[in-house]
Amino acid sequence: MKRQIPNIITLSNLVCGTLAVWQALQGNLVCAALFIFLGAIFDFFDGMVARLLKVQSAIGKELDSLSDVVTFGVAPGFIVFELLNTAIPTGMGLSWLKFLAFLMPALSSYRLAKFNLDERQTTSFIGLPTPANAMVWAAYGIIISIGETTKLAPFAFFDETAVVTVMSNYVLILVLSILLSVSLVLEVPLFALKFKNFSWADNKLRYSFLITDALLLVLLGVYAVPVIILFYVLLSIVANSAKNK
Repeated sequence: MKRQIPNIITLSNLVCGTLAVWQALQGNLVCAALFIFLGAIFDFFDGMVARLLKVQSAIGKELDSLSDVVTFGVAPGFIVFELLNTAIPTGMGLSWLKFLAFLMPALSSYRLAKFNLDERQTTSFIGLPTPANAMVWAAYGIIISIGETTKLAPFAFFDETAVVTVMSNYVLILVLSILLSVSLVLEVPLFALKFKNFSWADNKLRYSFLITDALLLVLLGVYAVPVIILFYVLLSIVANSAKNK
């Protein structure tokens, strides 16, 4: 039974992903986002639990990738599809553009398959991790759905309604979704957030990143998520540049 505990956590991630897809198809982007966030929590802990219990297995690795395809590839793809379906003006012959949202599940699958075979990614990532991309679109769905009627940034120093208006533009949604999808398979080294132990010496970069993230979330609420992903990419580039000197 001990060997199955990490697999149960991984499959919980998969269930969250399927529920997120279901909610996105219903147009309930807030619920879809919450299921993606919950799936990310399960994804964070499954490998850690497997290492702590010393029950890592090949099937666990495969289950993890299959679950991630659904929760962090298919689900955000359907969120983007719904965002575009709502944002694209009718009567302009542009409705076909919403199907470009499914570039995201395709490249997410490719990225995860590559990750399983790429020996360079044992302690870091090459290309944007699928959970990071999914977090952006989960947050995006929440902002577009309730940003105009609900205060999402506790200490907002900007006009939230104006931000929602800009983010609702279908061109921005389309371009951003394509850029982030392509970034999944780019040859850009990024540090991994999975902890092998909890010592400060071995995880200074990770702890610093998480502390900064916590502060941004307190200040900006859900608007912080895209900022955090951008910060993650920039911090990785700086850290790799320092390491290579």
